[in-house]
Parts: sequence; structure tokens; C-alpha cells
Amino acid sequence: MDFDPKMSDRVEFAEPLARKPLELLRDTERSLRVKTVSAIAPLLPSEMAMNLGEASQVADESLDRLAEIDIDDITDDDLRPARILMGLTFTGFGGLTMIFLLFYLCTLHPELTPTAQIQHYWYQYVWFVSMGVAGLAVLAREAMRPTDED
Repeated sequence: MDFDPKMSDRVEFAEPLARKPLELLRDTERSLRVKTVSAIAPLLPSEMAMNLGEASQVADESLDRLAEIDIDDITDDDLRPARILMGLTFTGFGGLTMIFLLFYLCTLHPELTPTAQIQHYWYQYVWFVSMGVAGLAVLAREAMRPTDED
């Protein structure tokens, strides 16, 4: 009996393909959507099933175009308008909801003093002010970001 361990030849495994995240998203979403559409379509009226099929085709085209985008090619300057838009959206939404809250309180609860309003609706005040402050923080960060002028 020979109990000496023998080293077996090392088996080389194939390296997995490095797939882009947007391609992975497209393929995963497509596989889930195709199964769902094929399961739901027979249950729907014919016109609605046609609309569902068309929407699925539009989703395929959109995701194909999205998968062609190379995320590594997107620069910081390309994202600047999106960051500014998000900051303005948060600030505007926070201000708009605060105005709606004040309008609601002045219209439906005129008996409340400003102190009582805050006492009863402090949770909403905090949320709406926080949204506005978050938007202003995004805008301030964007304003302080150095520009690359080559």
C-alpha cells in the first residue's frame, strides 16, 4: 500500500467573461420580462396583450441602446447637469411641499398658531426642510467642485 500523496495536475479553469453592468441588467431584465409576458399575455384581452407585447419590444430596444453605453467613458463633466438637476429637484420639491403644508394648515386649520402648527406637524416640517437642505447640499457641492479647463 502506497500512502504517499501525489499531486494531481492543476486543472485550469476558463476565466469568466467580464460583462458590462448594463449588459447584465439588459439580459436579466429581458429574461424576467419574457417569462412574465408569456405567462400574463394569454390571460389578458387581445388588445391589451398586443399593447403588452409592444411595450416589451420597446423595452428591448431601449435596453439594447442602454447596453451600448460604456460606463467607463462617462466623465465627471458629463454627469454635472444631472447632479445640478437632482439638487434643484430636491430643493424645489422640499419648498413646494412646504408651501402645500402651509397652505393646508392655513386653509383647514386656521385656529392653529404657528407654534401649534409646528407642534402638530413637526414630522412633515422636518421631512420637507430636510429635502430642501439635501438639495442645497448637492448644489453647494457641485458649486465647489473644481472645473477641468484643459
